[in-house]
Amino acid sequence: MTAIKESSTIQQNKKYALDSCPVTYVMEKIGGFWKPIILYHLSNGDKRYSELKRAIPAVTEKMLIQHLKQLEADGLVIRTAKPVIPPHVTYELSKSGKGLIPVIHAMAEWAFKDMNVKIK
Repeated sequence: MTAIKESSTIQQNKKYALDSCPVTYVMEKIGGFWKPIILYHLSNGDKRYSELKRAIPAVTEKMLIQHLKQLEADGLVIRTAKPVIPPHVTYELSKSGKGLIPVIHAMAEWAFKDMNVKIK
């Protein structure tokens, strides 16, 4: 992966937006296609990797692993590995991640209402 040029205009604009806009901060943490979906499935309780993969069959292994690592690095997900063979790894929302449950559920509620409106 290439290094990010911190002095670039894009990075300067991003830093300004993060400092001045709370929505930008949230989108930096949960933005993208898969992160909100992962958070939605974890909002119902901790899950093993295989359970997440089954719950989100369209996600590739690479993307699921990558996004779980990013969510963990951002402090939204806690990864717990038990030292057994085969490895027993579970993912759960951290305290900060649990704070996003109302946001994720509001997104889901809006989606259900919007889908019903468009179907009729």
